Amino acid sequence: MLNTVFRRDEPANEPVKAFAPGSPERESLAARLAEMSNETVEIPCIVGGEEVRTGDVVDVTAPHDHSKLICRWHRADAETLHKAVQASQEAWKDWSNQPPHVRMSVLEKAANLLAGPWRDTVNAATMLGQSKTCHQAEIDSACELIDFYRLNSWMALTKIYTEQPTSTPDTWNYVDHRPLEGFVMAITPFNFTSIAGNLPTAPALMGNVVLWKPSKGSMLSNYYVMKLLEEAGFPPGVINFVPNSPKAMADSVFGSEHFSGLHFTGSTGVFQKIWLQTAENLAKYRTYPRIVGETGGKDFIFVHESADLDALVVAALRGAYEFQGQKCSAASRMYVPDTLWPAFRDRLVAEIEKIKMGDPADFSNFMCAVIDKWAYQDITGYVDKAKAGAKILTGGGYSDDQGWFVEPTLVECEDPRFVTMEEEIFGPVLSVYVYKADDMEGALDLCDTTSPYALTGAVFSQDRGMAEYIGKRLRQAAGNFYINDKPTGAVVNQQPFGGARASGTDDKAGGPQNLVRWIAPRSVKENFLPPKDWRYPFMD
Repeated sequence: MLNTVFRRDEPANEPVKAFAPGSPERESLAARLAEMSNETVEIPCIVGGEEVRTGDVVDVTAPHDHSKLICRWHRADAETLHKAVQASQEAWKDWSNQPPHVRMSVLEKAANLLAGPWRDTVNAATMLGQSKTCHQAEIDSACELIDFYRLNSWMALTKIYTEQPTSTPDTWNYVDHRPLEGFVMAITPFNFTSIAGNLPTAPALMGNVVLWKPSKGSMLSNYYVMKLLEEAGFPPGVINFVPNSPKAMADSVFGSEHFSGLHFTGSTGVFQKIWLQTAENLAKYRTYPRIVGETGGKDFIFVHESADLDALVVAALRGAYEFQGQKCSAASRMYVPDTLWPAFRDRLVAEIEKIKMGDPADFSNFMCAVIDKWAYQDITGYVDKAKAGAKILTGGGYSDDQGWFVEPTLVECEDPRFVTMEEEIFGPVLSVYVYKADDMEGALDLCDTTSPYALTGAVFSQDRGMAEYIGKRLRQAAGNFYINDKPTGAVVNQQPFGGARASGTDDKAGGPQNLVRWIAPRSVKENFLPPKDWRYPFMD
């Protein structure tokens, strides 16, 4: 094996299961969900392969049912975080020197475990803890995470490790793709189990060691992913599972000399605060940290007069309301020409009013509950502002009697800079500004300048030349841009994901651009015929 040149063929994206009535996958998932609904899982920290129970316990209930206690997790204190740093540095000595195929094989095994015996567990945990439908859990948990594990390995091998500089007859030149010297801090969001599972493993694939802080809103599914990674063969200390509050990390993590990178998905405010902390500690670090972050979005659909209304209705509804709008890529604002508005409005309202909302265990539901009390209060605050300052065309209702439920809400805004057109809501609220068809240029200016974010956006136009023009006008307004499609649903290795401006560093998860951030290249030159006379010919 030591003299083997390893080859990896390009994997296909994982097929999405349909969960049609009577199908084996539906029956299997429903049974696992019912079983897990009757459990309360105690979740420890995992440091250096050992379970750590701090006694500082946080209870988590299902978002759609306040009475269902699904897990209790132990919050990592400063001592536990300090031990995690130490464990990571001990693990770094061996893991950083393992050949790529060894690290790849661990992720390949994780992908196979998730595609097989772990699939129902991770999907059910996501449905139960994050209130996702079976379809959303399948695409955003199992399938995308399998794709990350398989395709990240393939991209590392074929697009990074094999790309080498030119050599000459008397020299060899090559690049040693070293891991970063220290540890990477992975801070993951509640909304995508796949993102939570990718942020710690992408750096680990490249030879790094990681501290992983999962979100309190996805603790159950993230814990099962961590257990899956242990079964797949990650050595103790390579990934350390340390649920905690950001305040606890100030000294133990961001004050450590070994901090070498941040892999982050979350709010813009938290990301900016962490960046400031790292700047204040810069002189302490052994190396300049790599900071990779994907934060907020205020994602748009821009509609041209030639748009296909049937496709537009589906894109708006799915883009805005799947998973209760709790996607950084969710459609949150639309710009529609007045010539299309009456017909589009009536058809969209009619379809929104067909949406069924409730417990994810009922597979007929399209929507479930928002993640927690704080999200519920924030979203309903925006709904109330829309009731007072704009026009709600449908929806606008909400209730916290059993769970955190907010109706899919459509808002018409006369003011193109009304608060629901400008600010990230992260909930099932879609705001529409109706522009005059003969002033499309003014509407494009509004779309480009209204929000500080630049994550995703879409244009709908049957006029392909006009779609190209609109795309050029909005070139800096979205890191992921869609033509005649909803602005959500990026696929690994097909649409690498990330945005700029206030949306993050645009390092493109699901593409080689992200993986490159977790290496420190060393250029090596070997000279076969070194000179033996210091004098040059021109000196004769």
